[in-house]
Amino acid sequence: MAETRDEPLVLGIETSCDETGVGVVRGTTLLADAVASSVDEHARFGGVVPEVASRAHLEAMVPTIQRALKDAGVTASDLDGIAVTAGPGLAGALLVGVSAAKAYAYALGKPLYGVNHLASHICVDQLEHGALPEPTMALLVSGGHSSLLLSTDITSDVRPLGSTIDDAAGEAFDKIARVLNLGFPGGPVIDRYAREGDPDAIAFPRGLTGPRDAAYDFSFSGLKTSVARWIEAKRAAGEEVPVRDVAASFQEAVVDVLTRKAVRACKDEGVDHLMIGGGVAANTRLRALAQERCDAAGIRLRVPRPKLCTDNGAMVAALGAEMVARNRAASDLGLSADSSLPVTEPHVPGAHAHDHDHVHEVSKDNLYS
Repeated sequence: MAETRDEPLVLGIETSCDETGVGVVRGTTLLADAVASSVDEHARFGGVVPEVASRAHLEAMVPTIQRALKDAGVTASDLDGIAVTAGPGLAGALLVGVSAAKAYAYALGKPLYGVNHLASHICVDQLEHGALPEPTMALLVSGGHSSLLLSTDITSDVRPLGSTIDDAAGEAFDKIARVLNLGFPGGPVIDRYAREGDPDAIAFPRGLTGPRDAAYDFSFSGLKTSVARWIEAKRAAGEEVPVRDVAASFQEAVVDVLTRKAVRACKDEGVDHLMIGGGVAANTRLRALAQERCDAAGIRLRVPRPKLCTDNGAMVAALGAEMVARNRAASDLGLSADSSLPVTEPHVPGAHAHDHDHVHEVSKDNLYS
């Protein structure tokens, strides 16, 4: 590491999906983590509606930033930098966060860091367990991503080993919860019902686990279809669906594949640490099975507390603070949101896509608090 290990004070903004997250971090110490969620507004649609999410971010942005600064006991002028998720994510939602971050950076005269959402999910573990070992193997599991990533430097070198080829794990949880009439989001409710069910009650398939299948890629579409057809057959026969057993058996199929492939990747790459992040990392069975398999393999498991696994501003601030500490180049004010930003780009030092983007005008009366 080059690089100085100062304790920079950074504000992070996260708007990649349906939560407006603002965090304040000093080095690897979390000072504030403010979140304004719009999940209730999406629940009646059974999933996230991009336009609804974008409007919710617009309404929540300034109040959430002000709340984070107040909780941290700092003022905006104290900051050493402002970090923001530049991608991947929903384009409109990302634009709200990027525009706000550019406005604050411009008004305050602070450096701006456009960072990668997935790399931020890895870096947030520093707030829980200290500096990341190098290299680190990361299993990121969320509504949009199921990925195995190898990082030797979270600010500049993140290499994808495998990813989902269809439905991500979190998406499958949402869809099965919908079939079972359990509501949205599906992850927490499936987890809750599964605790009272039998994970061995139904033999659901494990996708991409055959000897000729891609070692590190994931597929949950076939599992989702299998579960849905099993439920439909029960209902067609006039039989009661054992919701708890279905939830437990489905969940076991997902976490079995995730942990099996993650441990295999660690062994194959000679990495003795596994970090699990993303919203599905809050799942209690995933945590338990990962711990069991890592212990058996001599691998140290690092999983942040559940609140830091879901989308939040703290993870963005954590990566931004690491960028400052390692003297990485700041982004310029031509920074643009990129809904498909590859994880191989942990941060965007210059104008990434559209150099004609303009900084939005804001009132400094609203900025300083």
